[in-house]
Amino acid sequence: MAKKKKDMEGKFEFPFKRENYKLLIIGFAIIVLGFALMAGGGSDDPNVFKYEEIFSFRRITLAPIVAIFGFVFIIYAIMKPPQAKEEKK
Repeated sequence: MAKKKKDMEGKFEFPFKRENYKLLIIGFAIIVLGFALMAGGGSDDPNVFKYEEIFSFRRITLAPIVAIFGFVFIIYAIMKPPQAKEEKK
């Protein structure tokens, strides 16, 4: 039992490498950008409905595409295999 414990020491590795974490952060930033593009369009007067602001190209088309791209980018970051390190001579 002690031998197994000793063999396990020093062999722990994180599931992702540094590059994967960088890609995950970029993906989260893209998703936040997509949701930020969806924000707005409110009115101070509740009796006024501004159709052009709420149903604009930015909020209905562009923002969801950006957010979905962010989710796809995160899936890529998770699934990307780590690069093999070159051995130093």
